[in-house]
Amino acid sequence: MAVACLALIAACDIAVRATAHGRTYDNVSDIPHNRVGLLLGTSSTTPRGTHNYYYTHRINAAAELFHAGKVDYLLISGDNSSKQYDEPTMMRDSLLLHGVPADRIVLDYAGFRTLDSVIRAKEVFGQNSFTVISQKFHNERALVQARYYGIDAIAYNADDVILGYPWIKVQCRERLARVKLYLDLLTGKQPKFLGEKVNI
Repeated sequence: MAVACLALIAACDIAVRATAHGRTYDNVSDIPHNRVGLLLGTSSTTPRGTHNYYYTHRINAAAELFHAGKVDYLLISGDNSSKQYDEPTMMRDSLLLHGVPADRIVLDYAGFRTLDSVIRAKEVFGQNSFTVISQKFHNERALVQARYYGIDAIAYNADDVILGYPWIKVQCRERLARVKLYLDLLTGKQPKFLGEKVNI
């Protein structure tokens, strides 16, 4: 059983990498233009209260993409499950400090999971083509979901965070998330909320 589980994890990982191959970009000069960039949410602090460098790198990547003219609008999709926790507003405020105009930022408060963010970008915000912005491992998973739901997506890779044990922990969790990804697709998992259409 252990061998079968490891084989399943490896197979899902390989499938995600293969599906996303050629659709992620590291250099802003190489990436094609899209009207909307989908910035995937995270918190500015870790659960232990320390600075979250994944957050900083995503903000930097989104601002760089916008100022290079590679996207016209940034759709920030994150978790706002309580008044005390609001990823989209937090990320918007950081982008404003990076010179991104407020009228070019759109907030999605119901991006509780990557799946929710991707589907809502299409079904709620009307985007059939967009650029995902996150770390590469996260982007690859989002691109698989986008392709499954008929979305023409590419991704811009924010810098990764390689800090010993925390990095290993994130990578292990990501491998399990890739298995969950295919289970969600097979079972037709849908976002927690959809709601009224929003024009960008």
